[in-house]
Amino acid sequence: MNTPLAPSLHSRAFGAYLGLAVGDALGATVEFMLPQEIRLQYGTHREIVGGGWLKLKAGRVTDDTEMSLALGRALLAGGGWDARAAADSFVDWLKSRPIDVGNTCRRGIRRYMLDGSLSGPPCEGDAGNGAAMRNLPLVLATLHDGDAFRQQTLEQAHLTHHHPLSDAGTLALGEMTRVLLLGGDAAGCRPAVDALLAAQPKFRFDPYPGRASGYIIDTLQTVLHQFFNTRSFEALLVDTVNCGEDADTTGAIAGMLGGALYGADAIPRRWIARLDAHIVAEIRLQVDGLLRLAGFSRLAG
Repeated sequence: MNTPLAPSLHSRAFGAYLGLAVGDALGATVEFMLPQEIRLQYGTHREIVGGGWLKLKAGRVTDDTEMSLALGRALLAGGGWDARAAADSFVDWLKSRPIDVGNTCRRGIRRYMLDGSLSGPPCEGDAGNGAAMRNLPLVLATLHDGDAFRQQTLEQAHLTHHHPLSDAGTLALGEMTRVLLLGGDAAGCRPAVDALLAAQPKFRFDPYPGRASGYIIDTLQTVLHQFFNTRSFEALLVDTVNCGEDADTTGAIAGMLGGALYGADAIPRRWIARLDAHIVAEIRLQVDGLLRLAGFSRLAG
């Protein structure tokens, strides 16, 4: 299979991955802050300036982007999905002493290091957003095959998160991203969202409940509310991260969806210029490689 790659697909794919990193870097500054605290300190937070509780250098990304890159490396090195290779890549990442690691991700990786298991038992404490934030490389690599996407997404998620809400949220975000990458718009994402709400009504986001924590329900309610009520990449990202709380992850996920919808050219240049050039370069290489795994060959940017 060697389907020609339309420029719009590459722009959306690169935009999704780059948007994830930009949203991560923008949101990290205000992670764990409440909206009123953000307003007092920044007014409206709209620039990548670093700082925050992690005291980051401007443009530094966190675990959201780093775990995505680790998953992408495993997919590319193995020529496709292999759960053990993905787990090994997460181990390598954890051993690199990352600046931030979610508790559930850390627990799952350490479980694998101790007993080699690729999934823990279902756990009420696993309903966080850690599986959803890092799934984009797998979405890209399986863009030609919906069944593979769904099966591999759950295997990827269960490396660290084994909970029906995490599963549902991760799958729904992936389905939305697939629709957008293949040329769809926000309206085209509604069936995936409607299916999520029918199966798991707790995710209902209208009216917006106003929480943006790392709980997968709060994360999706925030991202979906902003996604369907903004009309540009910048507005989507700014409105999302100014909800505070787990702002690096809500920002990363919103950036992923926004990049897939609006394309790479819609991402403000001033934000991209703040990112580590090595991160941008690896994202570009991974996008090309992951789309090749999906059966697409790049013809134009």
